Amino acid sequence: MSAVERPPVIAPGYTPASVTDKISAVVLNKTPKWWYLAFGISFMAMQLLLISMAKLLVVGVGLWGINIPVAWGVDIVNFVWWIGIGHAGTLISAILLLLRQSWRTSINRFAEAMTLFAVAAAGQFVLFHTGRQWLAAYWLFPYPNTMGLWPQFRSPLMWDVFAVSTYATISALFWYVGLIPDLATLRDRSKHIAGKIAYGMLAMGWRGSARHWHNYEVASLLLAGLATPLVVSVHTVVSFDFSVGIIPGWHATIFPPYFVAGAIYSGFAMVMTLSIPLRKLFGLEDFITMRHLQNMAKVMLATGLIVAYGYAIEIFMAWYSGNGFEQFMMKNRIMGPYGWIWFALILCNVLTPQLLWLRKVRNSVATLFVISIVVNIGMWLERFVIIVTSLHRDFLPSSWDMYTPTKWDWSFYIGSLGLFFSLMFLFIRFLPVISIFEMRTIAKGDPEGKAAGGHA
Repeated sequence: MSAVERPPVIAPGYTPASVTDKISAVVLNKTPKWWYLAFGISFMAMQLLLISMAKLLVVGVGLWGINIPVAWGVDIVNFVWWIGIGHAGTLISAILLLLRQSWRTSINRFAEAMTLFAVAAAGQFVLFHTGRQWLAAYWLFPYPNTMGLWPQFRSPLMWDVFAVSTYATISALFWYVGLIPDLATLRDRSKHIAGKIAYGMLAMGWRGSARHWHNYEVASLLLAGLATPLVVSVHTVVSFDFSVGIIPGWHATIFPPYFVAGAIYSGFAMVMTLSIPLRKLFGLEDFITMRHLQNMAKVMLATGLIVAYGYAIEIFMAWYSGNGFEQFMMKNRIMGPYGWIWFALILCNVLTPQLLWLRKVRNSVATLFVISIVVNIGMWLERFVIIVTSLHRDFLPSSWDMYTPTKWDWSFYIGSLGLFFSLMFLFIRFLPVISIFEMRTIAKGDPEGKAAGGHA
């Protein structure tokens, strides 16, 4: 689209006061009936997670379908998938803020929340992958023990602990700092004493003074600067879990950029999956406009092409290396017993997103929603292919075995979805899903967002 034809960042006709009224009403008005139904379903699914955790602590990880040689199964697939989903929140919040892209303002708040909830869901899988924590944790924490053993600090599995925990901490701080001015708005507008007290405590005495705004801007820029390298480092470290090993199909230098691009790809797909129903249910089409959806579609298309390039390089390097093990692994990945999953991920991650080249597709909300779901499915299948097909046929043919997830694998996964959506629905109900004060700055006669430096 030309600059004249592009949809605005915010629909015309809004003033700072009307923006405040519209967004704060989502929190302060009566809870819609559909919210109770949606939260109830998510909460019941989360109970499935708790049941699965309790069962695993009693029985052990043998409850899952993992075996020898497939010691990593759906649990690690889900961990990598959830961590990837959390990437878009930090990218939208930090990098687009530093690049002064104003179109981030309508989607950054719930993208940041999505990051926190996705990391919370991912953490459950690595925690319970160790089995009974009262036995495993003793050997994992870095302190002298009676056997004189220490964790292997050269292992990327240890780096994961620091990378993911730092990522979660910075993301939480960034999310909370951005909320403070809006919490003060809800404090002043709440009609109930409980709301005034709760929002007042969370707002930490915010009065909107020049000193407060100065401290806010400095803190936001510092946190954005800290969060930006985390976008690259976190999933790079996750990729090292695989690429530093000698397993055919894992030992590849393409993995770090390939994993980072895939994480942003799946993260933006999830943001779109959440934002499209959200804008419809709460009548926020004027704030989350077609401009936002089109820009997210373009980012998905770009990162999807990088992921497709990664797939092609994997095949090429297996052939070009002349390594028989690599060539066998790639042939087994495509033509072996799990080959149908490989073809399914190519359909989901490579072929389907090519529709985004078409302007008509990018202008169709329903089509974008379907494509975003397809990409989320495809990225889960990608992690399954990378992990399982590289393990189930290793160097020793006598140890080959098939991996089949059990009902407890699936219950854990469904439960993690329940945890994620339960937290998301609580966030939507009690906190402003769109940044009020940032939208107020755009509403000051600048629907294109040029005052904020937005040229996307």
